[in-house]
Amino acid sequence: MNDGVELQNPNRYPIDSDRLVQATRAILASHAKEQDASLCIALTDASAIKALNMKYACIDAPTDVLSFPANPLPQEAGETRKYLGDIVIAHDYVSTQAGATDAELDDILCLLVIHGTLHLLGFAHDTAAAKDRMWAAQDTALRSLNIEPAIVESYGSLEDD
Repeated sequence: MNDGVELQNPNRYPIDSDRLVQATRAILASHAKEQDASLCIALTDASAIKALNMKYACIDAPTDVLSFPANPLPQEAGETRKYLGDIVIAHDYVSTQAGATDAELDDILCLLVIHGTLHLLGFAHDTAAAKDRMWAAQDTALRSLNIEPAIVESYGSLEDD
């Protein structure tokens, strides 16, 4: 666990783990009540995320990122941090998608972590107003990491999740 962020990378994909944690912290820091929250980021492959997508969303296709909000823990659990849930990223799928853009893979992974963390915090993009709110929070976090928000349009995958 790194500052409340657990990073699971059993396939040892080449990632900048500190930067992914920083991406998570960029969102949590802007939400004062969640600054002491924890979550897990798991990097997997397209076949594993396809199975999760089928099981939980009835979609028989891989995707880049899935977010699984946690149920609140009972008070007696003694947990000092609020556990937000899990973010699962298909590294090979994202890498392939990134290859079709000008964006750096590390920047796209940060985008997906930011996007997934926002979903864990209850953000959505199912209406125009909700999308505007989520994209504004996402843009602020991206800028704090010196990533241009235009990466969202360049990458393009987040419109469909």
